[in-house]
Amino acid sequence: MHIIGIAGGSGSGKTTFSKKVLKHLPAGTTDVIHMDSYYLDVLPQETYTKKGTPNFDHPKSFDWNLLESHLRLLRSAQMIESPVYDFAIGRRSSETRRTGASSIILFEGLFPLFKREIRELLDIKCFLHVEADIRFTRRLHRDVKERERSFDSVISQYYDTVRPMYQKFLDPQRQYADFIVGEETDIAAEILAARIKELIK
Repeated sequence: MHIIGIAGGSGSGKTTFSKKVLKHLPAGTTDVIHMDSYYLDVLPQETYTKKGTPNFDHPKSFDWNLLESHLRLLRSAQMIESPVYDFAIGRRSSETRRTGASSIILFEGLFPLFKREIRELLDIKCFLHVEADIRFTRRLHRDVKERERSFDSVISQYYDTVRPMYQKFLDPQRQYADFIVGEETDIAAEILAARIKELIK
């Protein structure tokens, strides 16, 4: 089992990039793990803003113990029951997603490159570096359309947590990436897929 880490800020296009990579790979060889699935049901109080709102862009908002445990199981070719996070209710749903039958895992999210213990489990480490205005616009459209958020709440969250957390915790992950992907991801997806095919062989 090989695990590919794809990190980047909110709205950087991690999920879209992962889908582009999948298109170039043989069917059934690759699966995707979303770090969003590993949000804690109850976020630590220390991560909350001064306004009393939860900070979903803080590293401590994730269940690192469960995540690392699952990644280690996948590395040893064992199946896992990955949690499924429901953004509508703000916690994990009762369902899980059985994962581990594929030889390649694309692990995408905010912090795949943040912790050394996790980085050491990755065969390839990618970081999506996209300009702030593009990331903000993408996030605004996504949260309003897919997560039934208001414009004002998305804008407020961006300035309260998303922007400062990106600068403090997310962007520094670039130093650990094997390669950095910009806004145009088509060619990068082909290159990564070609490398993955070599791993499969």
